[in-house]
Amino acid sequence: MGRTMPRPGNGGPPLLRRALLGTAGVLTFLGAWEVTSRTGIVDPAYLPAASEVLAALVSNATLTGFWEAAGRTVTSWALGMLLALLLAVPLATVVGLWPFLQRTTRSTVEFLRPIPSVGLIPLAVLLLAEPLQQSLLIITYGAFWQVFVQVLYGVADVDPVATSTARSYGFTGWQRVRDVVLPSALPFLLTGIRLASAVALILAVTAELVIGTPGLGNQIALAKDAGLYASTYALALATGLLGVVINAGVRAAERRLLSWHQSVRGDAS
Repeated sequence: MGRTMPRPGNGGPPLLRRALLGTAGVLTFLGAWEVTSRTGIVDPAYLPAASEVLAALVSNATLTGFWEAAGRTVTSWALGMLLALLLAVPLATVVGLWPFLQRTTRSTVEFLRPIPSVGLIPLAVLLLAEPLQQSLLIITYGAFWQVFVQVLYGVADVDPVATSTARSYGFTGWQRVRDVVLPSALPFLLTGIRLASAVALILAVTAELVIGTPGLGNQIALAKDAGLYASTYALALATGLLGVVINAGVRAAERRLLSWHQSVRGDAS
């Protein structure tokens, strides 16, 4: 019998190892922050110690207004993501299936995609009256391109043999899209959703900061104007924690929906 060679880095459960490394990284960051403030490397009036900020975060978490603001940010994020998906998935599927449309729209896509969403804030303020609508325009625009490009790649990556086989079995156009194209493009779609989720959250908070849409970003601006710097940093940390929760949720959905895919099976092994 042959001897089983040890696998590099197989020193414990992967999830536990990742959790320990992540915790060590966070503690190192907080320790460096504490030392930087306490030793006066940066004026503590403008960079409160990490312990003070964490205390402010705990204090904020006991306030109803904090959770209302977090709920408004999540609502803006979710609506923006929903609109981006409803627009990007069918449009990218149609464009991806037709080479003529790909050639026709390529220059337009390459022109519009690099435009920063924050550059649309003046336009959103001029066109739309409600702050929520203004935020949704910016969030949807930024998230749209992340999903659109990934689905476009996914549709282009469909195995032509599978398409020909479906056609030979008499599949209609809709059946080919439903049973061949969309399942093949699903990994790309989920990657686009994961990328768009982070972009949408950044834009939601940015819109609240600049436009004044109610939410965590608006609370950050109000705390800064009031000179409550510990609370300002605490609210910024809250947006980071919100991003971690959203990313964990999207990755969990990705692992569940792509349990059959090599990328997830390889990651789990």
